[in-house]
Amino acid sequence: MLNRLRRIGVLTTVCLAFVAGPAGAIETAITHPPAQPYSQPQPQLASTLAAQAPDLNPQVLQTAVSAMQCALNSGAEPASRLAVIDFSLPSTEQRLWIFDLHSQSLVLQDLVAHGQGSGDNFARQFSNVEGSHQSSIGLFRTQESYMGKHGYSLRMDGLEPGINDLARQRAIVIHPADYVDPSWIERHGRIGRSHGCPAVRPEVASMVVDSLKGGQFMFSYYPDDHWLATSSFINCPSEDGGNMVASTH
Repeated sequence: MLNRLRRIGVLTTVCLAFVAGPAGAIETAITHPPAQPYSQPQPQLASTLAAQAPDLNPQVLQTAVSAMQCALNSGAEPASRLAVIDFSLPSTEQRLWIFDLHSQSLVLQDLVAHGQGSGDNFARQFSNVEGSHQSSIGLFRTQESYMGKHGYSLRMDGLEPGINDLARQRAIVIHPADYVDPSWIERHGRIGRSHGCPAVRPEVASMVVDSLKGGQFMFSYYPDDHWLATSSFINCPSEDGGNMVASTH
């Protein structure tokens, strides 16, 4: 697990039709300062963040914080930001949250797309398979920003074997998309869908990428029974030999 958590690879593919970049695109430098360990214990941190995000299910947030803490306990470097996506919510709702872990504040709550293969307004199916056009759930580590066909985008690595660890190979990235727009909801009853990428509104894309680039954590949630029962980050061994398992809805 430690090698996977510390890995920073170089992506040689593109995010299908959505983020294909021009030849010779130059990567954007990462500017986040070195992150420091968090001062609050895990339950207090989750409680503090929950107060900043009343629309986010506190049990989902607790699960995200627990998964992040498990990664840190396994040797991952501390991060400055945590993004949470709750795919149990419809695409018509703002289901992306970004938190600053040091000021323990909410940076952004906004819309985010899921993959065409995952469902219509609701995402119900998730995959780690290239070509599935489905979103992936679980814990991710964001990596390098770059300029692609659709603008300023962000690559990331999935940390959960068999669940999302092919994210880089599948080119699952954060990128702007015109179809992530409230006007789509009026016309189609949902926002547009990606090929599996968590696409965001163009108006906030640069801020999202800059907030998350350079080794931040992203946690995508869905109440999938198999994942909840088997994820090594959710079912993390505690120091006393038990498991730190967060309640989920």
